[in-house]
Amino acid sequence: MDVSNIKSDKVNTTTGIKVGSESAPVKVIEFINLACPYCKIWYEDSKDLLTEYVFAGKVQRIIKHFDKETAGLRKGNVLHQYLDYSDPEKALEEIDFFFAHQKEWGRLTNSDEIAAYAVEKRNLTLQSNGTKVKEIVQEANGAEIVLVPTVFIEEDIFDENIKQQELKGLIKARIEQV
Repeated sequence: MDVSNIKSDKVNTTTGIKVGSESAPVKVIEFINLACPYCKIWYEDSKDLLTEYVFAGKVQRIIKHFDKETAGLRKGNVLHQYLDYSDPEKALEEIDFFFAHQKEWGRLTNSDEIAAYAVEKRNLTLQSNGTKVKEIVQEANGAEIVLVPTVFIEEDIFDENIKQQELKGLIKARIEQV
């Protein structure tokens, strides 16, 4: 992934679903879309490692669901509306489910069917995330983030292709700097 145009200084730690302690020394900022197969790869490959560091109080994940107008990603935009930003643990459960069942709901043909899926399969309700979603889109556009996933650990920017040892090394290096 070419990160030369991305402006990491335009990315914040205030908006998004925050998983882990605010006082964690390392912030992992993840721009993802639930319909993106590459975001699914990132999420599933990094999940155990990031969970370990979150539970240890060393990492806070800031998950930013990036609504994209690309035809293949619009379905994810619908599901993003059903994630409760005020309950990060529940939101993480839902993210787990939606990535695990991406092929199932990905076959649905329109927004109404996807919304009904969220309600019927997960008993979710439409959330009032509109302002947060707009802020995330504005932030991503201001930082010139084009692709998902785009992940930040301070000035380091990467995608789903990062190897777990490399990710672990980046996190450990940041922890040691504190």
